[in-house]
Amino acid sequence: MSVTKSVTLDRLFSKLGLASRGTAQEWIRAGRVRVNKLITRNPEQWVNFQQDTVTLDDRPLQNTVKRFFLFHKPKGVITTHSDEKNRKTIFTLLPKDLGFIHAVGRLDQHTSGLLLLTNDTQLSSYLTNPNNHITRIYLVTVRGEFDAARRQQAIDGVVDKDELLQCHAITIQKTSSRESHLEVILTEGKNRELRRLFNALGHEVTRLRRVQYGPFKLGKLQLGEWREIAVTDAKQMIGWVD
Repeated sequence: MSVTKSVTLDRLFSKLGLASRGTAQEWIRAGRVRVNKLITRNPEQWVNFQQDTVTLDDRPLQNTVKRFFLFHKPKGVITTHSDEKNRKTIFTLLPKDLGFIHAVGRLDQHTSGLLLLTNDTQLSSYLTNPNNHITRIYLVTVRGEFDAARRQQAIDGVVDKDELLQCHAITIQKTSSRESHLEVILTEGKNRELRRLFNALGHEVTRLRRVQYGPFKLGKLQLGEWREIAVTDAKQMIGWVD
């Protein structure tokens, strides 16, 4: 993807797949970035990549090759690049030579399963935009018996902290007084939505794993494993039209 519109300087780094906006802001404020040969320390300066010359450490910025990965995130790691509590992140498990990539949405620390990773910000924005109704499929284990009435409540939705939480569909795979196993489909990813939703219904989530995101499936990927899909193939799979 080429950057054809004017953007703020920190966003330019993100759109080119070179760094997160936070990292870019640090570089800019440190005086490492020049726009048309002049040092700027303002991350919010507007630039046009087609017209302005932008350098980092006196080297011109260039478009990076766009990449897209499927990753089987283990439970117990978080999806940020760094953490103030020094918790393990997914990027400590991934090879450094993949370049700067970011997670498409997030899975919380205690959730495992399929995580999409890319340096194509336009593609990730499409996949996370709720207006596009990209489905996510989860396997969920909850405490207690989950019956048809609870299923309908989850589909109709409940309000938690002034936010409507709801599932698109639920299949009850197994249920007993001790625990229930469910397949749940969402069409958007609000923060900790499933845990909050089931907790509001009186069912604590004890296991949560995402097995599919849009057309992309976890398949036989083992914990901590990843595989790459060509960006052009990924776009075709979601019906992308340039």
